[in-house]
Amino acid sequence: MKVVRSLALSGFAGMSLVHGVQAQVVKLDGSSTVYPISEAVAEEFQKFKKGAIKVTVGISGTGGGFKKFCRGETDISNASRPILKKEMDDCAKAGIRYYELPIAFDALTVVVNPRNSIKQLTIADLKAMWEPTAQGKVVKWRQANPAFPDTPLKLFGPGADSGTFDYFTEAVNGKAKASRGDYTASEDDNVLVQGVQRDSGALAYFGFAYYVENKANLKALAIVDPKTGKAVEPSEQTVIDGTYQPLSRPIFIYVSEAGYKKPEVAEFVVYYLKQAALLAKEVKYIPLPPKAYELNAAHLEKRKLGTVFGGEAEVGIKIEDLMTREAKF
Repeated sequence: MKVVRSLALSGFAGMSLVHGVQAQVVKLDGSSTVYPISEAVAEEFQKFKKGAIKVTVGISGTGGGFKKFCRGETDISNASRPILKKEMDDCAKAGIRYYELPIAFDALTVVVNPRNSIKQLTIADLKAMWEPTAQGKVVKWRQANPAFPDTPLKLFGPGADSGTFDYFTEAVNGKAKASRGDYTASEDDNVLVQGVQRDSGALAYFGFAYYVENKANLKALAIVDPKTGKAVEPSEQTVIDGTYQPLSRPIFIYVSEAGYKKPEVAEFVVYYLKQAALLAKEVKYIPLPPKAYELNAAHLEKRKLGTVFGGEAEVGIKIEDLMTREAKF
């Protein structure tokens, strides 16, 4: 299976006629990182329902998805980071309550062109490249670290509406959204992949699945763990064992309370949780432990609404810890 399938699902709008009968519609939008999993689930679910329920999956970025979600325009929001305080407030003002459901792990992956001699980076190296004060000044690799070659540095990354952007900037620069602005930004991770493929001095970051899908034309860099000093490459094993830090993270879907009361949405969400581990692995993400999916289902059954985060980004949190927290608004 390709990580990015046909976008036909994304273009669907309104009601659809199936054998002369109106099909019910489930609407998702948000993160490009979560998109491959949700799109895979949507495709399989529509086959299972034989067209009786249609599922649309848009890509507006995590922030863009939450804007639509908090306006009541979507049933489910794909998110590569937790809901933030302003988004919580926007949803509260609109009367939108929600279930927060982790659905997989991601190893946020830093990549370069295969012709690049660099094999690993420290968080300090990444900060030197990406911090706001680097704008217009750090334009060569050597300016980030004297040990690096004196060659042009070309940066590619997600746009400001991306949850991946928020998480990376929090992990690397110490504050979400704190970043230089003079880089090539796109909510389409395939644009970032292509940029690195074309330029020997390029560097980008995005979800692990997009690296795996394009690993023949990219090189993933090992990241030096600030606590242990060990250089660790992103992989399923290093994410599960917790050694790929601080760039491993859980990713989510948020389901609106009103949406979940609709039979077609509830059926899709139940199907999603049952298929998430299999399809996450199929599209090159890392499934959660089985207990996490069981707890998700229990939270839905017990109507445990809200978020286990306080509206703030958190780096290096393990899924076992998240699942035992009490949700709140």
